[in-house]
Amino acid sequence: MNVESLICNQDKTIKEAMICIENNYKRVVFCVNDKMEMTGILTDGDIRRLLIDGYGLNEPIIDHINKKFVYSLYTESAEERFKKFNDNIVIIPVLDKEHHVVDYAEYDEKMHISLAQPQLTGNEYRYLMDAFLSTWISSTGKYVIQFEQDFSKYCGVEYGVATSNGTAALHLALLALGIGIGDEVIVPDLTFAATINAVLYTGARPVIVDIEEDSWCINPNEIEKAVTKKTKAIIPVHIYGQPCDMDRICRIAEAHQLYVIEDCAEAHGAEWKGRKVGSFGDISCFSFFGNKVITTGEGGMCITNKKELEEKMKIYRDHGMSKNRRYYHEVIGYNYRMTNLQAAIGTAQVERIHEILLWREQLEEDYKKIFAEVPGIVFQKDNLPGRKKITWLVSVLTEKEKRDRILNCLKERGIDARAFFIPLSDMEIYRQYAFSQCPNSKKIASRGLNLPTTAEIMPEAMELMAGLIKEE
Repeated sequence: MNVESLICNQDKTIKEAMICIENNYKRVVFCVNDKMEMTGILTDGDIRRLLIDGYGLNEPIIDHINKKFVYSLYTESAEERFKKFNDNIVIIPVLDKEHHVVDYAEYDEKMHISLAQPQLTGNEYRYLMDAFLSTWISSTGKYVIQFEQDFSKYCGVEYGVATSNGTAALHLALLALGIGIGDEVIVPDLTFAATINAVLYTGARPVIVDIEEDSWCINPNEIEKAVTKKTKAIIPVHIYGQPCDMDRICRIAEAHQLYVIEDCAEAHGAEWKGRKVGSFGDISCFSFFGNKVITTGEGGMCITNKKELEEKMKIYRDHGMSKNRRYYHEVIGYNYRMTNLQAAIGTAQVERIHEILLWREQLEEDYKKIFAEVPGIVFQKDNLPGRKKITWLVSVLTEKEKRDRILNCLKERGIDARAFFIPLSDMEIYRQYAFSQCPNSKKIASRGLNLPTTAEIMPEAMELMAGLIKEE
């Protein structure tokens, strides 16, 4: 709403003020003199009382406006402004030093700022409708092939196999590499449960190891300690957009003849020494869930440089059916296919991935400026040697004893911030698989906080969050 629609000259009549209120839908007008200095407020309730008291529509409002009104100076912080709202005051004029109305602030008790939202401002709708009108809306269609080619090329890898979600991609990768009962797979303690669940689906035993304190990624030193004769694979997770140390991980894998399956669900576009994550593993897996850098709603992809692995994954993905003989099943397979509708959205998202990553990077920089003087807040490191992180979510560390209070405070204001993942070793169903105590993951997880990373975040909302966190 344009602030000019709320401004009414104090010499206007009740009727003219009513028309102004009717047009701005805010149930109030900001009254100004001929110098455009604010002199008072008049609400629709004030007007009703005037009419009940017998005043006519042509009565000037100048003698009836509320001159003792609450306002905010434009120099005030969002938190200072927020404190001026109450049950009776839900809209406040914002004035400059000459008392000219330059803006307004409005409190909405139903306000909700999401943790993340997809950006669908490119060809998503056009491609989606093209797929819809083609009637190829299931798992066959040109967009599935196009999305697989475009995304794998973006990552610098030869082949892509689109899947129904990121967890399916991890399971598919393990199946194609022959991981199963009697095998061990090393995973980090700080990750989403899909990483370890996919290992358990195969019957293999996950081995949980600690993370690096600086990067929050799996610690290569701990990987080396955990390797046994039963170890068959490592799943490094590029956590919260930060790349793992892929040189050391690949050297360990080569020395012990282990497979590497990169979990890149949160790190589209991140780089290790100039190479995109996903280009190091035997197979690498991505998620395109709605909160990821690019999305298909639900969806995932395995990428690989090995033709034989691509072919295996496509067979497992499509019910284990032979590619040469329809309805003849070579192995026990799964229905892990992506639809053409989902792939149409994904194709459009890949076209804009550079733009989306730049926007996310700038948003994190805006947060850093506004939070610069908030004590106890430490942003995720972005200058570690060899690593080029991306912004998936704006991730910070707080003081441990304040983290949950901050979350509750933001939640009360309709702001959807989130704690970090709970370490796998802290959950009863996974604790038995921990190789060690994992002190780093417990330390980081207890302090971690993800801030809203969405286009609806304005500087005023960041200032409000900064002010609220300062008070905790």
